[in-house]
Amino acid sequence: MNYKRFITAASASRKTSPIRVLSECLASILSRAPKSVISLAAGSPNPNTFPFKTAVITVENGKTIQFDEETMKRALQYSQTAGIPELLSWLKQLQVKLHNPPTLHYPPSQGQMDICVTTGSQDGLCKVFEMLINPGDNILLNEPVYSGTLEALHPLGCNMINVSSDEYGMIPDALKEILSRWKPEDSRDPEKNTPKFLYTVPNGNNPAGTSLTSDRKKEIYELARKYDFLIIEDDPYYFLQFNKPWAPTFLSMDTDGRVIRVDSFSKVLSSGLRIGFVTGPKPLIERVVLHTQVSTLHPSTFTQLMVSQLLHQWGEEGFLAHVERVIDYYRKQKDALLAAADKWLRGLMETLEESRKS
Repeated sequence: MNYKRFITAASASRKTSPIRVLSECLASILSRAPKSVISLAAGSPNPNTFPFKTAVITVENGKTIQFDEETMKRALQYSQTAGIPELLSWLKQLQVKLHNPPTLHYPPSQGQMDICVTTGSQDGLCKVFEMLINPGDNILLNEPVYSGTLEALHPLGCNMINVSSDEYGMIPDALKEILSRWKPEDSRDPEKNTPKFLYTVPNGNNPAGTSLTSDRKKEIYELARKYDFLIIEDDPYYFLQFNKPWAPTFLSMDTDGRVIRVDSFSKVLSSGLRIGFVTGPKPLIERVVLHTQVSTLHPSTFTQLMVSQLLHQWGEEGFLAHVERVIDYYRKQKDALLAAADKWLRGLMETLEESRKS
């Protein structure tokens, strides 16, 4: 993959922030140094001046997450831009368990899977968009599109090409028809302005509520390979799928390193904690991290530590058991809504479940 052709001039010009690198190196060194050592190098405030000293957070099973004074000092201090190491490690293992990305052991320059934590998935998405979009670029969107995505894209001046969908998500034949405006080899000629990426919410697409089938994902991925565009897989509802087994993801079939996957804990842990994570080819994830270095610096250390402690306490199986409880909760709400619609709106509307039965 030639990632350079996808990256904007602004993103390509980003350099590593010396102060961020220094801060992260010093944090590692100071964690092994005597407590009497005081660093004057990176401008970190002295945590002894912070008014918050300890915290105990009770989890639904009655167990607790405890921040003693030393942990609280860390939670309230600057941390690594890409995410704290223990959370990154846990998330990487989760992605391998759920998706088994083919690129896991690729060389870094050839699209090796990488991951970073972001301040919610929207933060990650916006940075991905700004990394890829020049004014006038063509991008592909499944129709209809989440309004929040449109508001993020409009200021960037791209040409949004809508691809028709039905109750099973984006229609591959409709995508083929749009792509027929170009030849596959046109992707090597910047003047042809072939689509740079396809953006999709594959599960529970907002606002239509549709989900892409496995067969359609495979067709779409092959078209991405043929016409050489990236796929942005925005999947905030992945953990809320009612049907088992869960559909294979674009990340799970990404043999080329052309998928950028955006995940969120907002729907299953908390929306206010603002913890999302972006998984994709290392050369592109590095660009997102460089952007974070000069914008938010890093996601909240406090919320990362809280989530990390919870996930390590649960383990992968405990987390997935919690996800099942959340699914059961929303399934009951869905069933109640459909029953009320059937009772009061029969003949006036058709539900997605009904259309799939017909």
